[in-house]
Amino acid sequence: MANINLLPWREARRRERKRQFVVSFLATLGGAVAALLIWDLWVNSQMDYQQSRNQRLVKQIALLDQEVAEIRDLQRKRNELIERMRVIQSLQGNRPVIVRLLDQLVKTIPDGVFYTSLETKANVVSIEGVAESNNRVSSLMRQLDASDWLENPNLDAVQAAPEFGGQATTFTLTVNLELTEDELEVSL
Repeated sequence: MANINLLPWREARRRERKRQFVVSFLATLGGAVAALLIWDLWVNSQMDYQQSRNQRLVKQIALLDQEVAEIRDLQRKRNELIERMRVIQSLQGNRPVIVRLLDQLVKTIPDGVFYTSLETKANVVSIEGVAESNNRVSSLMRQLDASDWLENPNLDAVQAAPEFGGQATTFTLTVNLELTEDELEVSL
């Protein structure tokens, strides 16, 4: 006898395949959602890690900026101190030159001549004074020219001094200091 199955087997098979498809689809969809969530968590953790590194770098940069500012301040103070030391050394170096200049001016001044003002710039000395007569001024010029430490006296002005009753004259002259190379470097 022949076995005939009259049940709707094709429909049952279609339903079973449809159920398998839906289960496969849902499993695939669930796997994709899970993979997407895992990837999102990993990306967020990487971003958090990078942000923490950036914050640490910003803090370190701020600390280094403070240190750089302190170093610049120290360098500025150092340069100021070096400049002060140079000024002090130049003043110390000028001491013998100034003493020698004043000594020469005292040695070369004739009787009847008085200095009222003395100014030095580099190695040029400007002298203003009062003399009893023009002869005294010319005597002063000769003695300045004969000095070992002074050279090239130059008379800028001679005028009668009315404040001294017209008998005296005021004068202005310049004279150069004769300095050696070492003394010139120290005095400048």
